[in-house]
Amino acid sequence: MPRLTLIAPDGTHRLTIAAGDSLREALDATELRVRAACGGNGSCGACLVRWIEGEVSRPTAAEYLKLGPEERAAGWRLACQLRLTGDATLALDHPAPPSQWRSIAELPPPIGRLPELEQHIYGLAVDLGTTHIRLSLLDRKSGRRIASRRGPNPQQVHGADVLNRLDAALGSERKAAELAKLARTAIVQALRDVLARDCGEVTPMMAEIGAALVVGNTAMLALLAQQGVAELLAPEHWQSAIDCRPRATDWQAQWYLPHARIDLAPPLAGFVGSDLLADLLACDLCQPDRPALLVDLGTNSELALWDGARLRVGSVPGGPAFEGAGLRRGMPAEPGALCAVTAEGDGFRCQRIGDTDAVRGICGSGLIDATAVLLAQGRLKPSGRFATPPGATGLALIPGEERSSLFAGDIDALQRAKAATAAAMRLLLRTAGLAWADLSRLVVCGAFGHHLNLQHARAIGLLPPLADERIELIAEAALLGCERALLAPGGKEWLGAAAQQAVSLNLAQSADYENLYIEELRLRPMALHP
Repeated sequence: MPRLTLIAPDGTHRLTIAAGDSLREALDATELRVRAACGGNGSCGACLVRWIEGEVSRPTAAEYLKLGPEERAAGWRLACQLRLTGDATLALDHPAPPSQWRSIAELPPPIGRLPELEQHIYGLAVDLGTTHIRLSLLDRKSGRRIASRRGPNPQQVHGADVLNRLDAALGSERKAAELAKLARTAIVQALRDVLARDCGEVTPMMAEIGAALVVGNTAMLALLAQQGVAELLAPEHWQSAIDCRPRATDWQAQWYLPHARIDLAPPLAGFVGSDLLADLLACDLCQPDRPALLVDLGTNSELALWDGARLRVGSVPGGPAFEGAGLRRGMPAEPGALCAVTAEGDGFRCQRIGDTDAVRGICGSGLIDATAVLLAQGRLKPSGRFATPPGATGLALIPGEERSSLFAGDIDALQRAKAATAAAMRLLLRTAGLAWADLSRLVVCGAFGHHLNLQHARAIGLLPPLADERIELIAEAALLGCERALLAPGGKEWLGAAAQQAVSLNLAQSADYENLYIEELRLRPMALHP
């Protein structure tokens, strides 16, 4: 892939540009963004960059309309029209103001459309996660995705753990209202970012949105709606569905979407959310006579087992290690994160997201890779202990690079997260009387969708002994399923029907779960039989 050297006011950046991407599309997934107001068709002329040297595409008709001969001779180009055909150096003299919202790269085209719509044809799909919020704006009539965004959930100021947020909401009406407003405002801000940059209009376009659908884990939906928090914290309600429908009479007005019907997809149970239902819809898991298992890895790992005729669901508290949180040098799967680690002699070869020069930290997939490599090298024991303790500064995967360091506590956090998930998978299969060999598919959703190394995941016991061709990685599955529910006739009704038919299991309270969890704490491949 072509390498870009970009000279910006804050310094020089080096990036790899995916084949076919415009410069604007590539930068929208990073902290560096060009100014824009037209969605990338070249009509606004705001995304100016300056060519210095290297191989780039020829100016387009849109550039001839917006840039005069002197400007073109001086190297000025439109980032939305320019593509790298080889390595190149460009200057971004006037970047857009910083934003916490990034475009989501590599999303497959949405499925479905509603050609009968005549007004308010736009729809908003939202995946409200504990750590991140993801959304996309859709033209429901044509089935086109206009743009997508991903950014942090600002409720984290009240704690990374959902229980801390629920306790805060239960203890104070003021904090409950604040938590709801934080999430709602963030969603609206992300939408406004899409409208300003990809449509060129904000307020008129918000009035053209006819539907908004939010999926998420049960706690996030309860906090957003300010409904069901007390029930969610009561132990006896772990299995029953929590009513998260908003009761406030001004609910609609708070969103500034005057013509949109705003729905929260119903969760399945106390800690099994509608994001899992959206996952199922995204991957068509429930196919007759084809047993399949889906696991959505995250702070709260959710699982669904389809035995060919019946759907069983459950969840276990995995902890934030899968998302890079709670680690000494951890971070989400964002540019600058170490996302892939392989052995290189006695050392390591590390890949960063975005192939940037700067290392900002280690994300979940990088932690799994590093653990598997250290285990294979004998530098880490199956118990999770280092053969030779790395000392107070940790073990640097890149010599001299502090942000690449691993610590004993990081390995421990991963062990606990993978043990919880592996035990839950094994217990679900036992409950259904199935073996690994009976599964036609294992679908893995969550932040690992782009970067998980299957061999390494099997080596440490995170994934079962299934061949690569039977394991599917689907990034952003909940958002894709939410889109599909918005675009398909009866899509939202499917979510409700699936929630009614699924059998919820309290996996963590099962008599066998604790024994399986202890077995899976060791870093070793899973047994052939669950």
